[in-house]
Amino acid sequence: MRDRHWDMIRAKVGSDFKIDAALYLQHIYDLNLNKYKEDVEEITDQARQEAKMEKTLNMLQERWVDVKFEFRAHKDSGVHMIGLDGDDFDLLENDQVAVTAMTSSRYLSTFEEKINYWQKGLAAINEVVVTCGEVQRSWSFLESLFIHSEEVKKELPNESIKFITIDKDVKAVLTDSYKV
Repeated sequence: MRDRHWDMIRAKVGSDFKIDAALYLQHIYDLNLNKYKEDVEEITDQARQEAKMEKTLNMLQERWVDVKFEFRAHKDSGVHMIGLDGDDFDLLENDQVAVTAMTSSRYLSTFEEKINYWQKGLAAINEVVVTCGEVQRSWSFLESLFIHSEEVKKELPNESIKFITIDKDVKAVLTDSYKV
């Protein structure tokens, strides 16, 4: 229990007791907490739920302080495709579910700002990873057609020329990402 929870109990029982080495079981007994059983249970339940939230938020901070992307070579082009390890992507999805569950807690208010931060942050990471994956899949497919297929170059010469610029841009972005 945090000080805020003890303050709630102090307010309920109307006593300004201190939690320290001088507090004995007799002092707690003298507070007649049994008269406030439901209130005390509610406060301790809140403390438990908030402790779970706090633990999850601390774990998120440790886990996502740095997003570790993986790079895999694309064919023999010297270009590396960017992505998130499959296990890390699963963790990302699980963490998003955990944060969403916290938003529906009745004890949200204590950590609302942090929870909103993580909800937005994890969604942004997910969006970047998914978008990068989609762009790279499309580029890789189109590269096979417009760069490596002489037949497509003959059939679609204008599109092939346009794609050369796109190909250079994508390769530059991927190369810069790999260097960084």
